[in-house]
Amino acid sequence: MAAHRCSNCAALLILCSLSVFIVVDSQETTLNGGHHATTVHNPQTTTGTAEQTAEPAVEERRWEATAVEEATPDDDDDAAASDKQDTSAPETVDPSSVPQPKDDFQEELVIRPLHSGDIYASFQFRTVWETDFMRGNKVSHYRLFPKSLGQVISKFSVRELHISFTQGYWRTMQWGQPFQPSPPGAELWVWFQDSVTDVDGTWKELTNVLSGIFCASLNFIDSTNTVQPSASFKPLGIGNETDHRFLRYATLPREIVCTENLTPWKKLLPCGSKAGLAVLLKSEKLFHSSFHSQAVHIRPVCQDWQCKTTSWELRQTLNVVFDLHNSAQGKREWSLFKMFSRTLTEACPLASSSKIYIDITDNPQGEQFEVSPATPLLSQAVVLGDRRTFSVYDLTQQITFGTVRSLNLLIRWKSSEGDMLRPLLHAERYVAGYGLQTGEIHTLMYNNHPYRSFPVLLLDSVPWYLRLYIHTLTVTSKGKDNKPSYIHYQPSKDRLRPHLLEMLVQLPPNSVTEVTVQFERALLKWTEYTPDPNHGFYVGSSVISSLVPSIVAMDTNSTRERPLFSSFFPCKEESSYFVRVYTEPLLVNLPTPDFSMPYNVICLTCTVVAVGYGSLYNLLTRSFQIEEPSPGLAKRIANIIRKMRGVPPL
Repeated sequence: MAAHRCSNCAALLILCSLSVFIVVDSQETTLNGGHHATTVHNPQTTTGTAEQTAEPAVEERRWEATAVEEATPDDDDDAAASDKQDTSAPETVDPSSVPQPKDDFQEELVIRPLHSGDIYASFQFRTVWETDFMRGNKVSHYRLFPKSLGQVISKFSVRELHISFTQGYWRTMQWGQPFQPSPPGAELWVWFQDSVTDVDGTWKELTNVLSGIFCASLNFIDSTNTVQPSASFKPLGIGNETDHRFLRYATLPREIVCTENLTPWKKLLPCGSKAGLAVLLKSEKLFHSSFHSQAVHIRPVCQDWQCKTTSWELRQTLNVVFDLHNSAQGKREWSLFKMFSRTLTEACPLASSSKIYIDITDNPQGEQFEVSPATPLLSQAVVLGDRRTFSVYDLTQQITFGTVRSLNLLIRWKSSEGDMLRPLLHAERYVAGYGLQTGEIHTLMYNNHPYRSFPVLLLDSVPWYLRLYIHTLTVTSKGKDNKPSYIHYQPSKDRLRPHLLEMLVQLPPNSVTEVTVQFERALLKWTEYTPDPNHGFYVGSSVISSLVPSIVAMDTNSTRERPLFSSFFPCKEESSYFVRVYTEPLLVNLPTPDFSMPYNVICLTCTVVAVGYGSLYNLLTRSFQIEEPSPGLAKRIANIIRKMRGVPPL
């Protein structure tokens, strides 16, 4: 019995010691996890809160924070002191010791209902990678950044690359300003690093490589359609003061965009078209629209507001405008399934942020259209000098998809009333004149601001076969001459380079400024005409860049967290924002020979040769023989009888 009692006491002592160790361990774990208590939420609490918010009885809406407060030196000192205290304590873990991912991927979809009943959808995919391509370092491991583009940056020493493929023309006066403008056809402009010695040779090789990557006709870019702007197309990334000798710009206004261009574009995404917002990119729906544009932008950006660390940003954008009558059968009702023939079921697993924004600025009380399912999350962002309000759907939250595990946003119009705010800057261009010898190019620039004037930078690239008379250049505003403050003109060389005209013009308030220049059409060689010469020859769009006065104060901190559609163009002034406008491409007829005449000449020549030579050949090669007349019937009968008798014939 005594031994049994001793064994029971020993067992109790062991259990007590184990319980003490468990309690101490749980306390240390609680202390270590205290630093993350403000950032890690309980999933049950979050789900419960979301379910309570989604109840019809609660109609309050929450605002999403789209700005991050800037760090001050005092805050940095306090943070450093707290870090020192944390590292000195034995029971805490230094957060800096945890390895942070060097690349990040975000995706967004912005839907803007237009007053015409059409709908504008803009996809934004952003991949940021903290690496260095400029110092010749060989990068061998790629996670989110596409390897094909990384090798292009390293091999050709590319500093910035911007390429777009557009089908259709953006109607500014009907649809307003787009988030990212692009001209019809294909556009490519590249900044090379200052270490490149042969820029033209590198440019030619780069266009051939990009032609293979995107399955496009970029290999037709040569010296006849490439220009070197002196003032336009400043770098959008780090460093705005760069030697323009390392800049090349070219357009192909006749480039046709189709499925073979969209497929390689989607393959550059980390999730491809298998998950996330990219599942909506169905080619048969995207190309059955009024406007379609896809682009790729690569540039170095700053990671923090002091720009101590830099990263490479790959931004893939796709803008599409669905026509009311073609896509919606005349009904003012839209949904994701009606636009893209698909719905959303999940976000991209590799994306740190996946959101859908619906512009409800012109619909504050829901009097014009209704959005379902409703979301309690709202967000405000400054876009193109105006503060806009958006309904936000966060795809990383399962509550967004509901119980059916599918999201099909529906926009149903209630009223067609309402006026669209006219864009402050608008431009258009056309060709005047008659005949096939001379003509005149007219460019109209509209300043719709009621009392503010602002300068614009106009860039025109005209092919060499339209010989400009630069002495006929005139700029008029409100019936008076408007002298440009800066003019850069590079004349063309036949079959070598195009014309390049850049001007800095001040646009008076509420005015129309007209730029005209006369030209003469050249006569091409018969081998230089296209297969359909009577269709005409395309002239690329004019490019107009300007800092337009803003209604609200712009954010000059490019590293501040905000939606992707409002953070593409850098802003250095709070009172203005950058706008780039493209005009229509021109279609010009040139003196065209009658290409049916060679066919007629060939047919006539062949006929004459066949008749004449055939007759002469017959006379020279035919042999003539004298043929005796055939005997009569009686003689033939007699010869037959004589033959039977064995007598020679008569």
